[in-house]
Amino acid sequence: MVAAAAISTGLAGPASLSSGEAAAAAPDPRPNIILITTDEQRHDELWAMPTVQHNLVQQGTSFTRSYASFPLCCPSRATWLTGQYAHNHGVLGNAASPFPLGGFPAFDNSSTLATWLHDAGYQTAFVGKFLNKYGIKPVRKPPGWDDWHANVGGGNYFDTRVWENGTPFQYTGPYQVDLHAGMVENVIKQRVPADAPLFLWASYFAPHNGLPREAGDPLTDTPAVAPRHVDRFVTEKLRTSPSFNEADVSDKPSYVRNRALITPFAQKGLTNLYQQRLESLLAVDEAIARMISALAATGELDNTVIVFTSDNGYTIGEHRIPQGKAVPYEPSTRVPLVVRGPGFPPSATRSQLVANIDLAPTMVELADAQTGLPMDGTSLLPMAADPAADPGRDLVLEAGPRTVDGPWYYTAVRTSKWLYVEYPETGEVELYDMVNDPYQLQNRAADQAYATQLGLLANRLAQLRDCAGETCR
Repeated sequence: MVAAAAISTGLAGPASLSSGEAAAAAPDPRPNIILITTDEQRHDELWAMPTVQHNLVQQGTSFTRSYASFPLCCPSRATWLTGQYAHNHGVLGNAASPFPLGGFPAFDNSSTLATWLHDAGYQTAFVGKFLNKYGIKPVRKPPGWDDWHANVGGGNYFDTRVWENGTPFQYTGPYQVDLHAGMVENVIKQRVPADAPLFLWASYFAPHNGLPREAGDPLTDTPAVAPRHVDRFVTEKLRTSPSFNEADVSDKPSYVRNRALITPFAQKGLTNLYQQRLESLLAVDEAIARMISALAATGELDNTVIVFTSDNGYTIGEHRIPQGKAVPYEPSTRVPLVVRGPGFPPSATRSQLVANIDLAPTMVELADAQTGLPMDGTSLLPMAADPAADPGRDLVLEAGPRTVDGPWYYTAVRTSKWLYVEYPETGEVELYDMVNDPYQLQNRAADQAYATQLGLLANRLAQLRDCAGETCR
């Protein structure tokens, strides 16, 4: 057991710099790059994070139509590390039901964003939740990382096992977000002053559901909240859209069509879930405030690109799905994305379609690095510089097999106007006009007035379903 005080004072920080790391011939002008990620945060939950609003949204560029191409934890995280769709990097699930193919053992760590930036002269550091199932013995630090503080197992906000630069530590007592905030702060203080720029991935577990269950928790799963934030949003009402508890789902695929309406009692539980999700994000917001202060103290804040996003969204009652992800609906696939720093104008918004496949290409360009894999995404820098710039591509949305020998759960194409979805297991199809029906209430797949458009999108999906590299763009 390690006392909480040891965390806040930084006694469990990163390994000391080697003499080779500390001694560089001249300062490197390239920016530090910090990737901040949350776990299952919806795109419409940023309003509850005042530091993010003030220091990132107002000081950076918000990409308002950002998507998780495979809206599930592990596949999305593997996409961050490769710039590839899941059908190319091969992580097709969390190695658990209902997506058993994947997890850390399925991922090839030999060539990733970490190795590319490390080879380009960056210091590299990781803190927090890595890929699901990381920690299967033998536990090792993946290639490319200089400083390593990764959760082993997980799920309990107050009981965290961390593999730190070759040594396991068990932290019982500190709230996990605060634990990681102290580690991140230490990494910044020790490594940013060095001449070599820093790439840091700070990966927070909130607002993912987790233990322990707390007094007054509903029957639904919820995140645990830092004691200082309990009931901070207790009066906040659940913000719903027209798709919440959708009245008529007769046009939806069977996994939605067979659902009953959400009862008033269950809706109260979803309200409590929503409140606790927002409360858990307050600790992340405070962690980011500590990060910003640490960067400012080094004098490197203005030469740091900070990327904030989430691995996937989360349904809270939309289309009668009480709690869910890995479905092709907006609350599941759409995620927050804000970037602050050189190349990203302040208080700006960009409405082009972007996705998690675009983060690695962006960071590679910022670092002037060479990739070891063909990336499917494109850099965000041209779009940040010019609101009219358009990458001229459609996005693939996908979810992997739910049985070891089964077909893909769904594959879809998202264009600036349309969402077209195919379910190979059942042969069902969905088509939504995302301009006139942004809440996905009217499936037009069976409407003969849309037959031509349906055929065009089916052909487009056939072209993109197995795309790789340039063909995805």
